[in-house]
Amino acid sequence: MKKNDIFVTLVLVPALILLVLFIVIPIVASFVISLYDYNPLRDTNTFLGLDNYVRLFSDDVFKIALRNTLKFVGITVSINISLTLVLSQFISGIKRKWLRNLFLVAIFMPCIAPVANSAVVWSRSLFPTQGGLINLFIKALGGVPVNWVGNPSMVIPSLILFTVWVDIGYNTILFTAGTDGIPTDYYEAAAIDGANPITRFFRITLPLLGRTLSFVIAMTLISHFQMFAQFYVMTKSGGGPGGSSWVLTTLIHYNGFTAKNMGYASAISVVLFFIILIATVIQQRLNRVDWGY
Repeated sequence: MKKNDIFVTLVLVPALILLVLFIVIPIVASFVISLYDYNPLRDTNTFLGLDNYVRLFSDDVFKIALRNTLKFVGITVSINISLTLVLSQFISGIKRKWLRNLFLVAIFMPCIAPVANSAVVWSRSLFPTQGGLINLFIKALGGVPVNWVGNPSMVIPSLILFTVWVDIGYNTILFTAGTDGIPTDYYEAAAIDGANPITRFFRITLPLLGRTLSFVIAMTLISHFQMFAQFYVMTKSGGGPGGSSWVLTTLIHYNGFTAKNMGYASAISVVLFFIILIATVIQQRLNRVDWGY
């Protein structure tokens, strides 16, 4: 074996071992557990086959959780990508380095704090019906205070608002870096031809951000499908009010750790895994980029 081959093996084998231990084995174990009426506190667990999956079709709570998950991910990812693209273009256009860095730091700051901590701050200082900063502002404008996380029709929009704020920094930095990597020759040629900023964005920037855009959408989809902390903190363990805010992650947690029904929780987690896999594959197919510059 050549020295280069030995080096490559030494580098890749530890990563492969970690991949198998922490990704492959847990996925396989989840599928196996989903075939049982599994409770870790029992000595024996009954084999159910696909009964846990059949149960999903008649479970109204699962249907609510699935609908809320798809709605939440669809809206948050769309807003996140659109808003971060706009912010990145604004920041890339700033010529003074110190001002540019100031904007980047300000936008990235919400990403530094743990999501659970930020959710506690929002639920106790911004969202309360009485004394919440948002409602104080609404009352000052003559409006009626809104019960943000206590109203079944407002809880998901409130969580979407929070998630957009807390998760906007990463993609802004990625899009800014991608924009900075586009050769200026394209913009200079477009300017000579009289193209305005909007035309330059859609005809130059967006197409040449293809690889970055594809990566960002995929990572954002995966991340948002798995979001849990804000639902658990803001909605009193994940389902309130009245079960209107269930998502698949909180339903997995409830069945696994509260109801002690690990088999059913694993079945839901397997479904979530395949939803993420399918969404990611479709996204990659739709955003395939076969060129470079």
